[in-house]
Amino acid sequence: MPIRTLGLTSAIAIAAACPALSEPVFNRIASLATPANMAAGEDLARETSAEIISASEDGMVLVYTDSPLGVVGLVDIADPKAPKPLGNIAVGGEPTTAVFVGEMIFAGVNTSESFASPSGKLVTVDPATKAVVAECDIGGQPDSVAKAKDGSFLAIAVENERDEELNDGALPQMPAGYVVKLPIKDGAVDCAAMQKIEMTGLAAVAGDDPEPEFVDVNDGGEIVVTLQENNHIVVIGADGVVSGHFSAGAVDLTGIDTKKDGRMDFGADAAGVLREPDAVKWIDADHFVVANEGDYEGGSRSFTIFKRDGSVIHESGASLEHAMAALGHYPDARNKKGVELESVEVAVFDGVPMLFVASERASLVAVYDLTDPAAPVLKQILPSGISPEGMVAIPARNLFATANEVDLRADGLAPAHVMVYERAEGVAAYPTIVSAGTSEGTDPLIGWAALSGLAAGEAGTLYAVSDSVLSAAPTIYTIDTTQTPARITSALLVTRGGDAAQKLDLEGITLDGEGGFWLASEGRSDRMIPHGMIHVDAKGAIIEEVPLPEALLDQEIRFGLEGVAKVGDVLWLAVQREWQDDPAGMAKLLAYDTKAQTWGAVHYPLDAAGEGAWMGLSEITLHGDHLYLIERDNQIADRAVTKKLTRIALADLAPADLGGPLPVVTKELVRDLIADLSRHGGYTSEKVEGFAVDAAGTGWLVTDNDGTADSSGETYFWSIGPMN
Repeated sequence: MPIRTLGLTSAIAIAAACPALSEPVFNRIASLATPANMAAGEDLARETSAEIISASEDGMVLVYTDSPLGVVGLVDIADPKAPKPLGNIAVGGEPTTAVFVGEMIFAGVNTSESFASPSGKLVTVDPATKAVVAECDIGGQPDSVAKAKDGSFLAIAVENERDEELNDGALPQMPAGYVVKLPIKDGAVDCAAMQKIEMTGLAAVAGDDPEPEFVDVNDGGEIVVTLQENNHIVVIGADGVVSGHFSAGAVDLTGIDTKKDGRMDFGADAAGVLREPDAVKWIDADHFVVANEGDYEGGSRSFTIFKRDGSVIHESGASLEHAMAALGHYPDARNKKGVELESVEVAVFDGVPMLFVASERASLVAVYDLTDPAAPVLKQILPSGISPEGMVAIPARNLFATANEVDLRADGLAPAHVMVYERAEGVAAYPTIVSAGTSEGTDPLIGWAALSGLAAGEAGTLYAVSDSVLSAAPTIYTIDTTQTPARITSALLVTRGGDAAQKLDLEGITLDGEGGFWLASEGRSDRMIPHGMIHVDAKGAIIEEVPLPEALLDQEIRFGLEGVAKVGDVLWLAVQREWQDDPAGMAKLLAYDTKAQTWGAVHYPLDAAGEGAWMGLSEITLHGDHLYLIERDNQIADRAVTKKLTRIALADLAPADLGGPLPVVTKELVRDLIADLSRHGGYTSEKVEGFAVDAAGTGWLVTDNDGTADSSGETYFWSIGPMN
């Protein structure tokens, strides 16, 4: 199927975000951070993860693999809105996949000493006693484990994976991988009856070194296997004999961004990109779906539905990537592979067959109606934690869960999470803001990320700026707040001399009253253009640049201007944190008189920061007789304490000359934002960075998603109602 016939489908994502009230939708209802499963007295700072996830047969308990700790973790979801940690169970190596069969858990465990000498086992875990009760040597390094629908056997992909650092990861790298079939009798694995199914000699790509990646079993006991690096798919009959195999083939991609260049440009095409499938799931006896991660040669970024004979009945091409880009989740900083689809799940909810497709790099899960496998219909896109690796559907309870593998606590960021979703009547809570995309190929797809400052325009219109994530294409976005979700309708490039202005970190925006804008740019003289203000006309062309005076720049640190507000002829700028000449706990509010071209300042008293945290300002906005500010700490998830909206009266602002003592303003708490940031079932965002009051007097806030760099990419744009 030519990819162009699919269209650019960000419009589908927008429609999917607003289903009819009577149509059930999935919404995230709870999250559990994986460190919660560590026992008292353990070193909670150790790296942990949630990788592949499955559920008990009654759907009340989740089990996930955690290779950094060498454990499987258990989560009680009897009350899915309040998941409880049930602890970890050590398995004597790195677990790769764990599944329930009856009352027992069976986990593939990698015990390899090296890539050249792989080894592994299948362990049986009793969750009641939290102990390994049996082991079976499978002779190599396991990856995926799948169970027969009747619980009669397990299929294991023994990958014997390549060393990516050896010869640039090129194949072959022996020993070869294979598939293992293990019967289960009376709740125990019959190791003596293990069947080894060879994959050698099937693939055209490095056929002597097959690397089975993922397996799934259909109702008839047939096994489908992906050989990712070999770009091949194999079907094994119920008798354990290969019954068919074929190349996964290639995909032609239209309208993709192929450059890691600080801009989003979906104008490139790529022909003949190998699919290199990762996860695979049977849809029915004749069809299965694969997620094309494109990890080896890279870049396929699609999912494909095959008939069992190898014929393609649906190819998504770049359509899902476009829909994800319209949600602000495009990973330009990790661009070669695009959104990199990793995992798939298939289940029937209330008679409707549904497909779930997880993107590792966009940290999203797409939900499709699979009533017609040849024409899946995109219904929703769900937010997930950072890098969803595994998914499990529990249709009997109208539940769905993801395992999100990345733990960034060492960098002061979010831990890995298990996230739970419920299907129920209502409307989708996510996304909260989307961009105009192409509909039938007529409108340009607006890629966006990292919304920072906000400013109000005409009724129903706000403006936002991108920060340094798009350093090569600093952009002013127009937002239509009359739609739900809010819609980015246009993107205005900031230019200097006709070309995109370079090395700007736009953090604040305000209207100049003449059709243009004043922008605040956070910089640093030894790394980027220095901190300063930029005046642009209605077309985005820079007409004036105002650097900070040397007296200020001599005291600079990296954390600089975070917002700008215009009060008459005076521009007020919020400096995020204390600079070298500020007393502890005092951040400057700078005042620049655009007519007299003079500077002054006052001090803003920051709240005390918690241990290991810092406190700072993220926005400054004029409304009525007050300047409103966002004050926040730099903490995330359960460590987040201070995210608040404050205000100071204009009548109390009396800026003093720079270089001497500065008056301290009195702040008033307007709203604690922690509850707002915690209501979406995930973890508390770190960066609430934009606030504006629209022409109707309604307050709006937005978070900065960091362009998915060390972030889930979730952006929250919401109203707090009329402002007094």
